[in-house]
Amino acid sequence: MPDGEVSTRTIGTRIQELRSIRGFSLAELGRRANVSAPHLSRIERGQRYATPGVVASIARALGVGVSVLRGQPYIQMLQKDKLDAMLSPISSALDSWDLLPDGEPPPRALDVLEAEVERVVSLRVRTEFVAVAEELPGLIVESALLAQTYDRSGRNRERAYAVQAEVARTAAVIAYRLGFVDIARLALSHMRVAAPLSGDPRHVAVERYERAHITHFESSRPDRAVALMRLALRDLDDDRARATRAVRGTLQLRAAIMAAMQNDASGAEDWIGQAGELARLTGETNDYAMAFGPLNVALNNMAVASNQNNHAKALESAAAVRLPAGYPPTRAAGFWIEKARSEMWTARHDDALESLQQARRVAPQLTRYHPGVHETVGTLLRARAKAPGPLRRFARWSGV
Repeated sequence: MPDGEVSTRTIGTRIQELRSIRGFSLAELGRRANVSAPHLSRIERGQRYATPGVVASIARALGVGVSVLRGQPYIQMLQKDKLDAMLSPISSALDSWDLLPDGEPPPRALDVLEAEVERVVSLRVRTEFVAVAEELPGLIVESALLAQTYDRSGRNRERAYAVQAEVARTAAVIAYRLGFVDIARLALSHMRVAAPLSGDPRHVAVERYERAHITHFESSRPDRAVALMRLALRDLDDDRARATRAVRGTLQLRAAIMAAMQNDASGAEDWIGQAGELARLTGETNDYAMAFGPLNVALNNMAVASNQNNHAKALESAAAVRLPAGYPPTRAAGFWIEKARSEMWTARHDDALESLQQARRVAPQLTRYHPGVHETVGTLLRARAKAPGPLRRFARWSGV
């Protein structure tokens, strides 16, 4: 768009466009999505918030992925940040996962590659997408070569496959954050093969955790995501280890969010309660690059209320949250983005923008590409006849 212009396109406008293309009336789409026509009309006009569960239902009724309604991937932004050129090598490396080219140098030693992957995962947690994307193609090939060098069972072979699983997970997370769902799914399919060979059942559970959101939410089936979390919890025995309990608690929190998206309030409350019990046992943890503990349970309590359209309750929960210094940027930014959404829908527009600015300070690349940010900014723009300068500048920065 010309410099200085901002767009007010939201999920609502994209729903309206796709409904017109499909030839559906408001009543017909509402019937297919189990959403009342008046409610759907208000969503299209930007007068009502479309919860993730409603968005998933509408996407399924329209026969598209959730990312289509979000407007992802944001191609112009990716080109500006030079990230579009980095996705193709990642995809090619994943495509050649088991067809490694001749003449590749031997992989680095197992200890060295483990340390390298740990460093890249820390970049991922800090949401430094550009730095991670630059290194992923080489790591994908090298981790595959490494796994092939261990053709006999043993601990080193398991370690090699653990490296491969974490590299695939990182590729999935980065691709999904940037809106490339097909690449994310391809990466997860490789993680699904490598994780069981790592000898660590927690890697298997983590793959299912990522798949629940990337695959089943994108395909507009949060019910399948909940079923997958039940399966993951069944297969991951509670061995009383702190790391195992932290992973189990994280699975329960994901199930809580997905239950809330289905308007299953009692189910969401039950899942949150189970996670809270484990959090009291574990304290604050960061095993498998997943922050878990009492604070994360509190953040998910807020997110559940927001997903249920109870924004006043979400803000009550947010008021009690105190993020410690050094808290993982992915979680911290998610808190501020969720808070901004609830502030926007309770007409606290200036507070919403300040929360978005906080998210930008904590994790600029995640915030820039987060679909929730785009939706909140688009709605804030539509709420006023003339948007204030700070909002317009934030909109231009975030590509809205």
